[in-house]
Amino acid sequence: MPTPFLSSEEYDERAHQLYNEGQYDEALDVLREGLALYPNSVELHIGVGYARLARDEFAWARQSFDKALVLDPDHEDAIAGLGETLLKFGARDQALARFRRILELGYADDIDLVLQIGRALFREDLIVEAREFFEIAAREAGEMAEAAACLGYVRHRQGDDAGAITSLQRALQLDDEHAEARIYLANILYDRGDYESSLYHLERTEPDDHWEELGIWRFVELKKSLYRLPDDDPELAPWEDRLAELVGDPDDIDEMLAEIESRMAEEEATRERGQLELFGALLTDLAEQRTGDVTEHRILLNDGRVYVGSWERIVRAMRDANKGMTGRSVQEFMATEARRGYSLTGVKIPSVDAESFLRGSANAGLLRIVR
Repeated sequence: MPTPFLSSEEYDERAHQLYNEGQYDEALDVLREGLALYPNSVELHIGVGYARLARDEFAWARQSFDKALVLDPDHEDAIAGLGETLLKFGARDQALARFRRILELGYADDIDLVLQIGRALFREDLIVEAREFFEIAAREAGEMAEAAACLGYVRHRQGDDAGAITSLQRALQLDDEHAEARIYLANILYDRGDYESSLYHLERTEPDDHWEELGIWRFVELKKSLYRLPDDDPELAPWEDRLAELVGDPDDIDEMLAEIESRMAEEEATRERGQLELFGALLTDLAEQRTGDVTEHRILLNDGRVYVGSWERIVRAMRDANKGMTGRSVQEFMATEARRGYSLTGVKIPSVDAESFLRGSANAGLLRIVR
């Protein structure tokens, strides 16, 4: 039964608290109760719209935002909510028009709203448009860590790693406990081969700060490779527990399918390797018969770098070019890169010898064997 002594604002506040806790069904119940008493409450209609949006009920969300805008055509939260809903329908131009309408109404200094719009655009891969709103937020709130962090995310997506690192470092200067910015920065540094700096930042996070597996995989890998930690080191236990939470336990069908897929992949790899070794041996024999020289291979990395020589010479050159592996053995380099490749692609890369390592890396899409 409705509670008559509650005002519409109190209903809105209750629903907002439930929404922030992720209890969307309960929030919707409170909002409906409030609307039974206050059918013309703009805030309650907007609340219903966002609750519906969170439940992926886009048509219902649009209806609620439309009702709110009939009551108040210039309500910034209703306009933003309708814009987000239009994005879900693929109406990008209409959504952008709504978002820019908010700026025209003078709400550029409403940083939370501007960041909300930027994130909505970012999620839909509208990177240029997202950057426009993140830059407004960073300009209007130069001391706000979240604004700097969001600008870092979008710069990275645009391929500007240097700019992304600068923005993320700025975010951490403003808020040393901004875990999302720290994890994002650690992943960028890892991708650039700066493993020690990456680990420096990952060590300053907690397992529960991570909502994706990648950062945890990399933390465990770096601790094992740089600190020589064994697999069963107790320091790694909470991280592996968190990884298990994120990945979840596969059911019997998943395990069966995974086993079948693994067996098929192993059989295919064995056949391909046998053919490659036979073909490679024929080429080597032919080359040695003609020139007396050992065949040189050519490897093309995804960043454009080219290495030429024997398998062993190529791997040594790759290790020497990696500043994070200075002083490490070739075997350590291959093991570290194999783990890194697995964390990036999910493909297991052998590291028992140079040829297997390079062919496995090619199979994972990390490089191309030209010859």
